[in-house]
Amino acid sequence: MAAKVFESLGKLGLGLAVAGGVANSALYNVDAGHRAVIFDRFRGVQDTVVGEGTHFLIPWVQKPIIFDCRSRPRNIPVITGSKDLQNVNITLRILFRPVTAQLPRIFTSIGEDYDERVLPSITTEILKSVVARFDAGELITQRELVSRQVSEDLTERAATFGLILDDVSLTHLTFGKEFTEAVEMKQVAQQEAERARFIVEKAEQQKKAAVISAEGDSKAAELIANSLATAGDGLIELRKLEAAEDIAYQLSRSRNITYLPSGQSVLLQLPQ
Repeated sequence: MAAKVFESLGKLGLGLAVAGGVANSALYNVDAGHRAVIFDRFRGVQDTVVGEGTHFLIPWVQKPIIFDCRSRPRNIPVITGSKDLQNVNITLRILFRPVTAQLPRIFTSIGEDYDERVLPSITTEILKSVVARFDAGELITQRELVSRQVSEDLTERAATFGLILDDVSLTHLTFGKEFTEAVEMKQVAQQEAERARFIVEKAEQQKKAAVISAEGDSKAAELIANSLATAGDGLIELRKLEAAEDIAYQLSRSRNITYLPSGQSVLLQLPQ
């Protein structure tokens, strides 16, 4: 009797395990920000896009392919040429995501690694096309215009593959060694020219100051000569009195000078 009970329990446990395995293989989860495309072994890729949550499928017959539909960044470096044939190194940063409704077409025509297959090629194509319209100097002074043109053209091109570009920006822009050296030499020459111009202007100002000072001295001498001719020696005596008054004032403020009345002497009492 006990053996039959244990045998029945074993069969029940085996049946539950098999049922649990089948039920587990018939369920799949789609995380937040993701979508699923169902591949059917008999009917191919289904047109329906499955949203977030837990869903059922037919084991072995159906298989879910999960896509991340959140915006993801990607940096793409490109070496191209400008309108004046200068080498330009550009790094483009892109925030991209797939169009949810077009996921079955993306999976069928491109594959799960659609970003690896599409973004580098169309980015290189658009950058080469846009940069070739500008000179090297314009790429620096009109960087905002270049970035906007690249963003518009690249967004339109990516839409044909079912991709949305949330942001496109130029994060790195450098030129070849020869162009960089030429720019540096030009900057040095401009600085030297500015320095020479400053020296010339300084010399001119000093010359004007010397002329003004000489004219002032000449005018002062002329006024003094006129005063002497008019007042005689009185002006000289007045200047002497003013100088003596100033000297006496300065000496009176010194601690090392002592004034004695006229006709008196001082007896120094030195120690014996």
